[in-house]
Amino acid sequence: MGNETDKKFTWVIKNFSSWRSKCVRSRTFVLSQCQWSLGAFPRGVDNASCFLSLYLVVSNPVSLPSGWRRHAKFSFTLVNQFPGEVSQLREIQYWFDQKDSMQGFQSMIRLSDLNARYSGFLVNGELKIVAEVDVLEVVGELDVPVVATDFVDINGFQVLASQVESVNSLFEKHPNIASNVRAKNSHLRTTYLNILLSLTEILSKSPEEISNSDMLEAYSALRFVTNEGFKLDWLEKALKEACEIE
Repeated sequence: MGNETDKKFTWVIKNFSSWRSKCVRSRTFVLSQCQWSLGAFPRGVDNASCFLSLYLVVSNPVSLPSGWRRHAKFSFTLVNQFPGEVSQLREIQYWFDQKDSMQGFQSMIRLSDLNARYSGFLVNGELKIVAEVDVLEVVGELDVPVVATDFVDINGFQVLASQVESVNSLFEKHPNIASNVRAKNSHLRTTYLNILLSLTEILSKSPEEISNSDMLEAYSALRFVTNEGFKLDWLEKALKEACEIE
């Protein structure tokens, strides 16, 4: 759930305490003429932390032109939903690029503070996050706000025109890859497919270009989309081989 103005996006995560997946992703939104999403790690990036981690993520980085970069100043506010109480604000400036398309705060708030009975951050199981993004400089093209005609339906997935070739190739090589995907919502299905495309982009790099953090994030993403029903034995094997090469 979310809504946006020119530079602000509000994301409400319902039933926050019941999320057991490592990463919860918002839908894609457009701020400052660029496409983004938010990623929340309810138990930290390593899934064993005592902090909530929160990140701003460039959507569809593999579809952007080679050499793209974005310099953005952004902030996250964890809204205290009790009247008169103080919300929690963190802000940062950062250059996003192909190698680093996700940035934010590993220690946004202690889980003990978040879950405290009278903290005001979790009310009726809902966590409210406001992201404000100010894009200071863009190297390469700005995203164009997406309209319905920009999408092509491929096997029940809404795909950007720039992604058609990659998605067609994926389904040609692995025709049953999505036969067990449970999600029916088009936004969720598109999000899962974009994560999968990002994984294949990582594997297209040479071993020298793949960092340990890349591999950790790739394994986390692999588990996430596998749990949603994708058949990815072939991708898991490829990741293991990449680790061995490295």
